[in-house]
Amino acid sequence: MGKVLYSASMSLDGFIAGTGGDASWMTEYLGPDPLLEEVISDAGAILVGNRTFRGDDPHKGTPKEGKPFGGGFDGRQFVLTHHAPDIPAPGVTFVGDLESGVAAAKAAAGERYVHVLGASVARQCLDAGLLDEILVYVAPVLLGDGTRLFDRPGGDNVKLERLRVSAGARMTGMWLRVVR
Repeated sequence: MGKVLYSASMSLDGFIAGTGGDASWMTEYLGPDPLLEEVISDAGAILVGNRTFRGDDPHKGTPKEGKPFGGGFDGRQFVLTHHAPDIPAPGVTFVGDLESGVAAAKAAAGERYVHVLGASVARQCLDAGLLDEILVYVAPVLLGDGTRLFDRPGGDNVKLERLRVSAGARMTGMWLRVVR
């Protein structure tokens, strides 16, 4: 089976979304990046938190709005939520617990990556020992407040091993393995 990868863009001060989940800050930093294109092409499924799934979109107001990775991904999505909507969404499966969500996403992804989107789901995966890798893009901006990449007050150290570094035109990417 493939690996579980948390991928996110982050401000230099550690936030993936601004106050109230605002992702519009990312817009000016999005653009072509060979590493990100490789990662998206190797995605087999997405496991996304309900807030991220329903939240602000850095592509708001463009034809890419509402599409994972701005339309670069068209596979299966699994949304972790305790309140599935009455009306199903095409290509989206709503799951009620982390373990079954990860298992379903891994089965759908096969040998490819399961991408985790959303800070809460990523933290839950990390705490449960289900997260294999992290790809974080650091943007040259300070947001001051918002949603942290990982918010684990009182948490223990998590050792990471650097796999790759990518210096793009607008952001710097770090691909890390969770050391167990």
